Amino acid sequence: MTSKTALFSILFFVFVSQLFSQIPQAYYNNAAGLSGDSLKDALNDIIDGHTEYYYTSSSQDDCWDILKKADKDPDSANNVIGVYSAFSMDGPKEYDGGKGWSREHVWAKSRGNFSTSRGIGTDLHNLRAEDVSTNSARNNRNFDNATIRYIDNSGNYSGTTDSYTSSSTDWVWEPRDEMKGDIARTIFYMTVRYEGENGELDLELTDSLLDKSDKRALHGNAVTLYQWHLDDTVSNAERARNDTIYKYQKNRNPFVDHPEYVDSIYGATYGPISVGLEENVSRNELMIYPNPSKGKVYIHTEEKIQLIQVFNLKGQLVQEIDPRVWNWQLPANPGMYIVKLLTHDKHLIVRKIIRE
Repeated sequence: MTSKTALFSILFFVFVSQLFSQIPQAYYNNAAGLSGDSLKDALNDIIDGHTEYYYTSSSQDDCWDILKKADKDPDSANNVIGVYSAFSMDGPKEYDGGKGWSREHVWAKSRGNFSTSRGIGTDLHNLRAEDVSTNSARNNRNFDNATIRYIDNSGNYSGTTDSYTSSSTDWVWEPRDEMKGDIARTIFYMTVRYEGENGELDLELTDSLLDKSDKRALHGNAVTLYQWHLDDTVSNAERARNDTIYKYQKNRNPFVDHPEYVDSIYGATYGPISVGLEENVSRNELMIYPNPSKGKVYIHTEEKIQLIQVFNLKGQLVQEIDPRVWNWQLPANPGMYIVKLLTHDKHLIVRKIIRE
């Protein structure tokens, strides 16, 4: 690439970014050159202390009013779009006695057990329009890949959606493809915005699938969310929504403005493990040691493993490993695989491995 071509590419990128996003000048200056926890701390300082709104108010703008603008249907000015269902719903009718739409907490309220008082429960970056019954179906399910297409059968808005759910034992929810990255970047935002300061909750990611009754301030599945962020990149609609919320809250989702921050903060922990690295790779309580010449995987964890399974990206089981075996040969075909380990205390560990 010539220097003139490279310069043109850079200028074009800057032009397009400015055209579709209104990032205030110098907004991220204090995050420049940082990574890991240092970047996370810097971003927290930039986006905390935002303007808070009431969940419901008859005297001033509230969350209903702002969502009517942030989640507006581009093809119908008075309607809002459901984040999971994609149903176009009558904005002014709001809840409508349970037949209309509601305010979905992407980071579920019960994951930390917070209320809808002004603050974390009314953070507009975490709230999305959704029809009442689909919102109820999602409940506080973990975000992960699921198998059962969700069909909404109640309320004013019903029909087949492009979201998926699963049995109560798995307790997961998979949004439609075009919203997967949006959902992931919302969850990442919440972990950076709420760090336990000034009496607020400290929200953290987990790669465990939490059951319905678990009220710890955790949300997962982190590995899947990371992959969704990679697969579904930031859209112009997502940038426009970020701009709209900034006009009210005076803070932004940094992962919409700078998607590369996801890798800088979370890549070492939740990014895919590439079989072919020469050094040992550590992932929290699970350590996987790939052998670049033979494709072997060596497993070490402080927990006792009950079951090891390897799946391809179509969800098909390709290997089931005897948990007493501490190393095994990966499938011969190159590509990405999902390794699931179930411990004796029912802790599910999920990792993605790239077979080169």
